[in-house]
Amino acid sequence: MATTSTPTSRRALPFPVAMARPAALVERNLRAARHYWLTFVSGFFEPVFYLFAMGVGIGALVGSVEVAGREVPYAVFVAPAMMATSAMNGAVYDSTGNVFYKLKHSKLYRSVLSTPLRPWDIAVGEISWALLRGLIYSAAFLLVAAVAGFVPSWWALLAIPACTLIGLGFAAVGMAATTYMRSWNDMDYVQLAILPMFLFSATFYPLATYPPALQWVVQATPLYHGVDLVRALTMGDLHVGLLVHVAYLAAFSAFGLWATTRRIGKLLLT
Repeated sequence: MATTSTPTSRRALPFPVAMARPAALVERNLRAARHYWLTFVSGFFEPVFYLFAMGVGIGALVGSVEVAGREVPYAVFVAPAMMATSAMNGAVYDSTGNVFYKLKHSKLYRSVLSTPLRPWDIAVGEISWALLRGLIYSAAFLLVAAVAGFVPSWWALLAIPACTLIGLGFAAVGMAATTYMRSWNDMDYVQLAILPMFLFSATFYPLATYPPALQWVVQATPLYHGVDLVRALTMGDLHVGLLVHVAYLAAFSAFGLWATTRRIGKLLLT
């Protein structure tokens, strides 16, 4: 009697070969992005506008801010926070709205699973694409900030891999959350989650300005760890404590990837 195998029982492939399957999904998204390139590009400008509005405009009224025991111009304080936010926005926008459309309306993933790709490949492919978008935004933002004179240290180049980690975390968790959404109205929850983080993760004022009880809440958010990590790198303030931020964001990313793979498999293979 002939037997059939389910997608979940496919044999594991060696690492380089296995990554070719998610890469095929990234290539598909890249080709599709040519049709909405204006939307893609527009996502870069929001943090840039905030940088010049808050950093330059309000910065003229605020003056300087104390960071790691030294006074820096307010624009230098805000710029790394906007860079981390840029990585978050690029990853979240692509891993929520776009993924929801493919999951609920175009039924793209059901077609994908009729190929050799598995739920893991879909998760890694979509998260990699969202990560790539966040990486492009953050790299372009760093260039703009450097040209404007808001980046005081060459260690800022390490902020690009840091933003890659930020984007990975938010893309993975964003896609996992999207699998629970029932309609476009649920997208409001995404804004409800990222807007407070954007405003209160020590982006526009130092952590010390909060009451002690609220400082713990702020420090529990993933964007705070991203902002503090990128800020330290752009200012050349390297210390062992940065490893805590890296560990937090790595664990955040691993959880999101695990949850996304489980949810995609449950939704499409059962």
